[in-house]
Amino acid sequence: MKRSKLERHLKKAGCQFELHGGNHDIWVNPANGAESPVPRHNEIKKWTARGICRQLGVEPPTGE
Repeated sequence: MKRSKLERHLKKAGCQFELHGGNHDIWVNPANGAESPVPRHNEIKKWTARGICRQLGVEPPTGE
């Protein structure tokens, strides 16, 4: 899955970008206060994307 597609999915779910880390960006879900690092790779494995969504408390993206 492309990182840009995952980021669009997170934005639609109400999550927000918080800050740039060393190799990851930190995203937060303001609805529940959950945070998750998102790697800055062009391609993110589907299991990693599902884990990020689980940590943020949103539904995983479909179709990947």
